[in-house]
Amino acid sequence: MPNEKATIVTYPDEFSKEEIKELALRAGYTVVGMITQKRVVKSEYGVGVGKAEELRDMVSKNGSKILVIDEVVTSSQANKLATVTRCEVVDRDRLILNIFARRAVTTEAKLQVQLAELRYEMPRARDAVRYSANGERAGFMGMGETMVDIKFRALKKRMVFIKERLERAQANRNLHRTERRKLGLPFVSLAGYTSSGKTTLFNKLADESREESPDLFTTLTTTMRAVSFADQRRKIMLSDTVGFISRIPTYMVESFKSTLEELTYADLVLLMVDASEERESMAIKLNSCREILDQLAVDPKKIILVLNKIDRLEGAALRQVEGDDLFAGFTIVKISAVKGDGLRQLKNRIIAMTYPPNPKAGQEAVPQRMEFSH
Repeated sequence: MPNEKATIVTYPDEFSKEEIKELALRAGYTVVGMITQKRVVKSEYGVGVGKAEELRDMVSKNGSKILVIDEVVTSSQANKLATVTRCEVVDRDRLILNIFARRAVTTEAKLQVQLAELRYEMPRARDAVRYSANGERAGFMGMGETMVDIKFRALKKRMVFIKERLERAQANRNLHRTERRKLGLPFVSLAGYTSSGKTTLFNKLADESREESPDLFTTLTTTMRAVSFADQRRKIMLSDTVGFISRIPTYMVESFKSTLEELTYADLVLLMVDASEERESMAIKLNSCREILDQLAVDPKKIILVLNKIDRLEGAALRQVEGDDLFAGFTIVKISAVKGDGLRQLKNRIIAMTYPPNPKAGQEAVPQRMEFSH
């Protein structure tokens, strides 16, 4: 329930504490307490026995109704911890799904969220039903249906229905992609950690006014626009995609595949990083992005690393970012999407990589487009 008080269990490093707190806030909770331990998932409670008792005392004092666990816990662990603390237990995956559900607007986005939720529920259904039924079962290899069987069949039936609808949406997306290819324009996709400034850059390049927000997951669907550069003779198809996050489970990536696959078809990917953050935070986020792009089989040679928010850096700090080996191997462009700094250089780089010079003198540059067998 939105605005309910929540206490968080997370890891002791600053990145983990800040990220899970931000996630809880975006899910609509009011964070009133936090407790850390080096290994979150352990014991029958998902936390240490001593931590479970400490949590019980903490929530009784601060009035929390929600316990946010910064890891994935089993339904058995969640039930036992809920019994001890008298709080609803929300693990990391459930928290992310709650945010997705709040942000989903289009039919396709809602279906993708529902599919991810079903995939989350499947491994928990048996434990949840057996817990509520005290483990009773209607006979050994019994005749008749158990609650578990009914629950599983309902989940699978629902999953098949949603997959069919998403497949139809994907077929339409493929048709539109084929039609766009006929225009002869290179595809350029924006990617990056959530809140890195992708939508702000999209608006600047496409002269749009899509919703911009520091909130997580402002974008859950793909938006495509034809964008003209410089002399109006150079055009690209530009798309904005869902933001990434650390420790995103494979099943969520799979559920949003119809949206994220735009990155695999792109001729160029602009991978955005908030350059104003602490180096440790940048490293974690960049590695998370690279893992997801690898999972999607995106060719590293077609990635431009866009260091955003350089207007927040001064002198030595900017030089330090420029020479950081964290970005070794990347083609780098530094910008401020808000103020417009570096956008000309970015546009020139996009043109250079999508419209390479034609070796035949006197002829126009030809768009560099990838060929796919999909």
